[in-house]
Amino acid sequence: MGKDQHVVPHDGGWAVKGAGNSKATSVHSTKQSAVDAARGIATNQRSELVIHNKDGRIAKKDSHGNDPCPPKDKK
Repeated sequence: MGKDQHVVPHDGGWAVKGAGNSKATSVHSTKQSAVDAARGIATNQRSELVIHNKDGRIAKKDSHGNDPCPPKDKK
């Protein structure tokens, strides 16, 4: 599995950063374009997509690999 991909605020726009990386993988003018790019990387690497709000707090997580908390089967 690859690094989790984070969508974070960056200089008036949004950046995609791999977990633990100091440099952005890519920078985008809109949050949606950053999410789309990060989702592609997370899918490729079978990792987690972590989307942050403007204040930096985590808004949503989306697993693209081994989900540590998979949904329970409904019976």
